[in-house]
Amino acid sequence: MCGIAGFIGKRSIDINTINSSLESMKNRGPDHQDWCSFQYNEINVYLLHSRLSIIDLEKRSNQPFSFNDCTLVFNGEIYNYLEVRESLKKIGHTFTTDSDTEVLLKAYIEYGENCVQHFNGMWAFAIWDDKKKKLFLSRDRFAEKPLYYYQVVDGVYFGSEIKVIQSLIPKKLEINYNHLKRYLVYGYKFLYKTSDTYFHGIQEIEYASNATVDYDLNFAQSKYWVTKSKVNAMSMDEAVEGTRHHLLESVKLRLRADVPLAFCLSGGVDSASLASIAKKEFNYDVATFSIIDPDNRYNELDNIQATINDLDCEQFLVHLNFENTLEQLKDLVTYHDSPISTISYLVHSMLSEKINEQGYRVSISGTSADELFTGYYDHFNLHLYEMWNHPDFEQYLKDWQQHIENFVRNPYLKNPKLYFEDQTIRTHNHLNSDVFAFFLIDDYSIDFTESQYTESLLRNRMLNELFHEITPVILHEDDLNSMRYSIENRSPYLDVNLFEFAYSIPNEHLIQDGYGKLILRKAMNGILNDKVRLDRRKKGFNASINSVVDLNDHATVENLLSDSPVFDIVQREKIEKLLKQDYFENSYKKFIFNFVNTKLFLEQFA
Repeated sequence: MCGIAGFIGKRSIDINTINSSLESMKNRGPDHQDWCSFQYNEINVYLLHSRLSIIDLEKRSNQPFSFNDCTLVFNGEIYNYLEVRESLKKIGHTFTTDSDTEVLLKAYIEYGENCVQHFNGMWAFAIWDDKKKKLFLSRDRFAEKPLYYYQVVDGVYFGSEIKVIQSLIPKKLEINYNHLKRYLVYGYKFLYKTSDTYFHGIQEIEYASNATVDYDLNFAQSKYWVTKSKVNAMSMDEAVEGTRHHLLESVKLRLRADVPLAFCLSGGVDSASLASIAKKEFNYDVATFSIIDPDNRYNELDNIQATINDLDCEQFLVHLNFENTLEQLKDLVTYHDSPISTISYLVHSMLSEKINEQGYRVSISGTSADELFTGYYDHFNLHLYEMWNHPDFEQYLKDWQQHIENFVRNPYLKNPKLYFEDQTIRTHNHLNSDVFAFFLIDDYSIDFTESQYTESLLRNRMLNELFHEITPVILHEDDLNSMRYSIENRSPYLDVNLFEFAYSIPNEHLIQDGYGKLILRKAMNGILNDKVRLDRRKKGFNASINSVVDLNDHATVENLLSDSPVFDIVQREKIEKLLKQDYFENSYKKFIFNFVNTKLFLEQFA
């Protein structure tokens, strides 16, 4: 994993600006930095790279990497590079490195823009094709790796982070206040509903998309992979066996590295399954890193310890200490160039710091198992709707009442037949947003939008969560938190083969006996310890607002109410009244966290 940046256009960029840009992404790639440039008539092309060495650590694999008039800068991993390499060898290609970088570039030379169809991995890359006089940009299927761009009259800038693009352009980026209000009022699930970012003009190459810029500076973007949910007839045993096969294959590919890997371990099925597969199926020397929260609502030590004991692996426990947390949050907002989406990612940054301290350069996380196999509480309501005409419906309903109902806090989701009454209801995704909108000085409201992938209400929700609501936010925060400490993050559940199989499983198999992720749990029988595998409760990777901000401390509250650009958009007197309340519902705690982040962001960037 690395940092990349560049520009194609009619402007010349001086060496001081280039050095400044390279410095801004040094944490993304501390091992080697370099750049190159090309000129064609009045068009200049610049490619910048900052390397974090993971595969083939030798300098022969440094970037920019050139061959046959094509030059590549690449962030990510092509996990199946050995298989692609063998295919290329059979048709005459030779290789001088052991890297996936060389495989990627020679696959482009052989297959053109269709090279991405051959890749299983995560990537954001740019190739300057000097023969075709064209810049080719690509981003992986699930948008694991970031790729921002900024289009102006005289060219296109691109980079792994917003700050990298800012370092190249001659003017200060302007804050997108509409997007900021969206975050403040509606929360993180609405951030990827549009192409907006927190800065005007900054956009991202979309997931599963290629883009090109030609010598006339025409910018074009297109999807190379179409997301679909096509259910196949299969038995429960076939669903379980297929899931087990594809997940093991995914983990096997993601263990490929020339540096040791660390496993992020929570008390849930998702991450514990990955560590257990690595240890028991592939005999990998597993080291786990876990957050231990003193708040009993989020403390998962019992389950974490069960997995550690079962695997007899090296363990690192990070006990949360929330001293100076507000200062930590301020530093994080500054580095992210954005508000932090939820408290979870403040906590995650502490985990990344610990992994770095122990010398690891790759971390494995359980991102998106929920979106593949069901895991959120609203999935149970949606599943009941899907099973309305199923002969076992009454049993499904009884299972929900017996095993799930007492865990649910969201008032909408306490109704098991929520979607029977209104299939369009999504209010539980932005609880009390109408109230929070009244904290703004100006009127603000947005309509809920949803992409249509399939007729299945459950699967369509899950796909929207995967591509537009939850996973993009997790990947964005994980990338920045890990790369801040020069760590590559890998997500085995985001594997194209696993995804396509998971979305072919009949709905009836997904939830039974009050178990979400039933298929995953069954697939892990004999691999994952039963204490974790059979635990129904979902605590979530989170923390309390009280752990971050002491609202009982007069000085802290006064600091939050001090003069700030945030009060150009938020009514100070309403915030003051809120902060001095004795009790907060969960949605209000999230709003307060969003307010604190908005304040810190504007004080840094306004």
